[in-house]
Amino acid sequence: MAGRLHIAPMDLERLLPDLRLEATPLTSPNLAPRQPLSMVRLAAGRPTLATAFWGLTPPWLKVLDHAPHCARAESLETRPMFREAFAARRCLIPASGIYVWKPQPRMKQPFLVTRADRGPLLLAGLWCRYHTSLTEFADSCALVTVATPPLLTPLSDRLPALIDASAARRWLDPATPLEQARALLSPAPGELLGAFPVSRRVNDPRHQEWACGYPTGPMLRATPAQENP
Repeated sequence: MAGRLHIAPMDLERLLPDLRLEATPLTSPNLAPRQPLSMVRLAAGRPTLATAFWGLTPPWLKVLDHAPHCARAESLETRPMFREAFAARRCLIPASGIYVWKPQPRMKQPFLVTRADRGPLLLAGLWCRYHTSLTEFADSCALVTVATPPLLTPLSDRLPALIDASAARRWLDPATPLEQARALLSPAPGELLGAFPVSRRVNDPRHQEWACGYPTGPMLRATPAQENP
């Protein structure tokens, strides 16, 4: 499960050339749920960067602590919490990595999952809007998770689904048939991702130094033989 994100500065306009900036991109070396983050949604026909609360808060939600920060891809069309957003309000969360914790006998070792080439990630998400008045509103979002690629299953059984930049508009567009949107939610190719251990300082979300995401050991990644069995 994705409980923490690493969001470094990135060239989003190069990644998504038609991107319109509605808000300043937010960065964090150690972003926990229930904090603001940047999301990309479709607005007036264009991918648009906006700010949202990380934790899906539909208008009927009574307890903020119950706002889910992740949604399992398998339950998007069966759970009322996610069904409408999956059909009409899909988004992307730009990130540079996802923190996961590997169980060990005496403690959990944090790892940072990134692209093997350390490029940016576009994480699949859902968003919703809650109107606080006729003119004021708050947006929120949740990540969509899928099964982890086999190489990384010792670290975590779930990771956010990755959407390739070439498929970004299809994912964002509510006119895309649901079966096509669903088909984009699959585990990442084994050669795409890697993971390396990081300092346990990341365990505390109050630690906001970029050193939280520095490697403390080699990257775990697929070898050529694993990539082409």
